[in-house]
Amino acid sequence: MDNDTCNHCTRKTKHRDEAEYTDLIHRLNRIEGQVRGVRRMVEEDCYCVDILTQVSAITAALNSFNKVLLGNHIRTCVADDIRAGNDEVVDELVKTLQKLMK
Repeated sequence: MDNDTCNHCTRKTKHRDEAEYTDLIHRLNRIEGQVRGVRRMVEEDCYCVDILTQVSAITAALNSFNKVLLGNHIRTCVADDIRAGNDEVVDELVKTLQKLMK
């Protein structure tokens, strides 16, 4: 994890290894395709239940993405910060989990 900032990040950045990066990008590409598909369904006046079914699949895909990202975050960022004596990362993790469980 780097303490540099990027245009979209609030405070920190993290270098991801190739496997993690590739997995996350592939997941996001699939989700993006699903969202485009739902847009087409709306544009083509598809039946509501069919659209809702696809939106449910997108929600499940996003939840799966979050689980993978969160697991990677705990194994790397959180563990590294705790080892370095930065116990505030636990409070950050708790706040993050509370946001995700709304």
